[in-house]
Amino acid sequence: MSARWDEQPRLRTMNRDDLPAVMAVEREIYPFPWTEGNFLDSLAAGYDAALLEFGGHLLGYRVMLLAADEAHLLNLSVAGAWQRRGYGRQLLLATMLDAQRSGARVMLLEVRPSNEAAIALYASAGFRVLGTRRGYYPASGGREDARVMSVTL
Repeated sequence: MSARWDEQPRLRTMNRDDLPAVMAVEREIYPFPWTEGNFLDSLAAGYDAALLEFGGHLLGYRVMLLAADEAHLLNLSVAGAWQRRGYGRQLLLATMLDAQRSGARVMLLEVRPSNEAAIALYASAGFRVLGTRRGYYPASGGREDARVMSVTL
């Protein structure tokens, strides 16, 4: 399917049938991707998981845990071919709005300090660094810390 000039990217709920495409993106863009089990567990637990699509193409996706008045952004990813085109910002802002509409007053996330593009995106959306989780992520040389960031919604 090709996109028409008047079409816009759309966000829709992720389901099990989407996992092959999601896993292909995970393996493409991350040296330590989430496993299919991570996504299956998230879906089974009822986490807010959504895809951003355009013209039949998977642009990106998100997984968010909503609990009480907090949202925890667990995964926000854009397929390699679609990066640096504003889709990450679009997906992040839609996610923040969805969290706010669900009653969240704050959103939290962890990000690798080496992921400078993601840190810049989050900072531009108002996220601030709260602290560090030592040895949080797997890395080729052992473990990598995580920056914990938050924003008031």
